[in-house]
Amino acid sequence: MKIDKFVLFIIGVIIFSYFFPQWGSKEIINTISSVGISLIFFFYGLKLSPSKLKAGLKNWKLHIVVQASTFILFPLLVLLVRPFLQNQEQETIWLAFFFLAALPSTVSSSVVMVSIAKGNMPAAIFNASISGIIGILLTPLWMGLFVTNDQASFNFIDIYTKLIVQIIVPVVIGLVLQRYLGTFAQKHSSKITLFDKSIILLIIYKSFASSFTDHIFSTVSVLDLVFLLVGVLVLFTITYFSIGFIAKKLKFTIEDQITAQFCGTKKSLVHGTVFSKIIFGNMATIGIVLLPIMLFHATQILIISVIASKFAQRKV
Repeated sequence: MKIDKFVLFIIGVIIFSYFFPQWGSKEIINTISSVGISLIFFFYGLKLSPSKLKAGLKNWKLHIVVQASTFILFPLLVLLVRPFLQNQEQETIWLAFFFLAALPSTVSSSVVMVSIAKGNMPAAIFNASISGIIGILLTPLWMGLFVTNDQASFNFIDIYTKLIVQIIVPVVIGLVLQRYLGTFAQKHSSKITLFDKSIILLIIYKSFASSFTDHIFSTVSVLDLVFLLVGVLVLFTITYFSIGFIAKKLKFTIEDQITAQFCGTKKSLVHGTVFSKIIFGNMATIGIVLLPIMLFHATQILIISVIASKFAQRKV
């Protein structure tokens, strides 16, 4: 197994932000990240294929399972832990975990892993793509139930205005221009992915630099971090096998089951970093908020890679 280079870059950026946090408050970084977010979703719209999305609508049972897992099962599992919280530090970590649970599925790695495992590719493309659009509506709604005024200035009108301006409008523009620039976007897909990851790394740097400057991580114990890692693994495991159980009860084909389990257990680091910037703004604990999604990103790629390789060995 090869270690994902992007995960290594994330670790490197966090270390860099620890030693050089002073640049995180520069206005130029905030401007670049804001413009970069809009461009990420403009390219996202360019790469969406309306014909493939339309064709994917037919397999509605699979789509319901994937989206219900992403936006209902994940949050409900994390909600079960809330009654056991004992202090403010644990409340902050739990909120970060709930933010992870409320996020949409990732696009690129879902489709790639389903392809490796010889699953239902059209359904994977449909679900991974539509998940990001649904998340624009549902993720802020979920977070609005638990974010308090002392954690962030949570205003639905302000948040949805930012989402419309920075995400929805660029996606719509990308979809409109898809017939003209869609081929260009597909041809330069690797370069666009590199740009996306660069913007995400910049947002991560800014977030952790702010947290290190305000000494936020001094309030997080080693026990809390261990709980975070174990929690990520437990959450993934329960969700993965729950989706597999449901898929078998609904008599899915092996290809549909692969797509359901792979797409339904993924969470998008891209959406996580973007949404954290919009929902939580410049609050000091934003570095902690991003910890679970970064851990989940690394573990989901590792675990699903192994599973996908085993599925790929079967005879089709």
